[in-house]
Amino acid sequence: MSFTYPAVLFLLLIPALLLMWVWRRRARRIVLPFDHGVARRGRGLRVMIDLAESLPSLVLGVAIVILAGPVRTSAPKTKRVLTNIEFCVDVSGSMTARFGEGSRYDGSMEAIDDFLDYREGDAFGLTFFGNSVLHWVPLTSDTTAVRCAPPFMRPENLPRWFNGTEIGKALMACREVLESRSEGDRMIILVSDGYSSDLSNGRDEEIARKMRESGIVVYAIHIAQSELPDAVINVTALTGGAVFNPGDPGALKAVFRRIDEMQPTRLEKTSAESLDDFEPACWAGLSLLAVCLIAAFGVRYTPW
Repeated sequence: MSFTYPAVLFLLLIPALLLMWVWRRRARRIVLPFDHGVARRGRGLRVMIDLAESLPSLVLGVAIVILAGPVRTSAPKTKRVLTNIEFCVDVSGSMTARFGEGSRYDGSMEAIDDFLDYREGDAFGLTFFGNSVLHWVPLTSDTTAVRCAPPFMRPENLPRWFNGTEIGKALMACREVLESRSEGDRMIILVSDGYSSDLSNGRDEEIARKMRESGIVVYAIHIAQSELPDAVINVTALTGGAVFNPGDPGALKAVFRRIDEMQPTRLEKTSAESLDDFEPACWAGLSLLAVCLIAAFGVRYTPW
């Protein structure tokens, strides 16, 4: 145990001196004139009385300990490191193609909805892109906005400037969003079904380098039957992520589970804290006061 004001403990000399005085004083010898009586020394009674008269000094000592501010150090705890996850979803016209019982867009948003349950406590953002980029949901731990987004950004309802696929532009826009967060890990999950010309001529390596500088890991899901684009493979591999090519909605959901396993929740230890620790001293003081009250009914020195 340590104390906030250790200098106060020097006042414990006062109750210590009082205790010495109680036990060493000799002003208790009274001779009573009993004819033919034999006076006993009464040592047992004297010890009992001295113990009772020591109680106020002990209570004073406990009060001094409380004034010194006893503290204890808590055990180190662990806390969950926040992961900032930005979903980057392609809404070009090709995302209306058949995929399971719905479209590629429908399957993607359903899988994202399931993924939100795996990562409870993380922050999620949602970005839609074609030839333009739209940040639909800012990074937030409230997943309601992400879950409610699908009806509003269906590819068949969007203007023509979302018909193309510019993955490089979308990734750099998502990078700006993630860089606004100073704390936590950073991750982009790209969902697209096309090839992007703005990743050619070494642009993919340049984007990957900037992602690494920002501490961003990129995972990509190529939701089409075509070959995986080499540029997307390069971006994911160079940032420490991976690219997947699911063939059906069940495999797509399995991909998101796999991403969750590859990027597990990270825990870090927090430093121990100093906590007030008055409880032991308070219980001791209350107990002494109770005994002192009981002793006041008869266990005391009366010189008459």
